[in-house]
Amino acid sequence: MLLEVSELAVDVATRGGFRRIVDRTSFSLAEGESLGVVGESGSGKTMTALALIALTPEGANVSG
Repeated sequence: MLLEVSELAVDVATRGGFRRIVDRTSFSLAEGESLGVVGESGSGKTMTALALIALTPEGANVSG
């Protein structure tokens, strides 16, 4: 397996506390496979990618 993500969750700080941006997403990618991530604006696509490369905003909590 080239990449395996299990139960990824990302919470970011807001004025009212933490807000879950990515809610326990899981996927895997084998060598030679392609992966497309689609969804509405604000659905967590960019934050998922940022969590995978450890570039989430300061104060974000990443688990999984």
